[in-house]
Amino acid sequence: MADMETRLRQIMEVLDQLAEDTSVPRNIRRGATDAKERLLRKAEALDVRSASAIMILDELANDPNIPLHGRTLIWNIISQLETVK
Repeated sequence: MADMETRLRQIMEVLDQLAEDTSVPRNIRRGATDAKERLLRKAEALDVRSASAIMILDELANDPNIPLHGRTLIWNIISQLETVK
């Protein structure tokens, strides 16, 4: 379980980086913040939190305005979240 907490902490750090990246459109930064908030909801089960975050991030990855580095970062976060379940 400690390994899972470490992985979640790393994922949240990357989401923070994405949320603070000014080269990424505002709606993408807001979505990264929303995904992080979903992961922080301790009242929900971990698999529900990660699935909710994945849904948000998947929507963001399909945004035509996102720069390539942002999309790649989101795909990496999604693949990390898929191992959290």
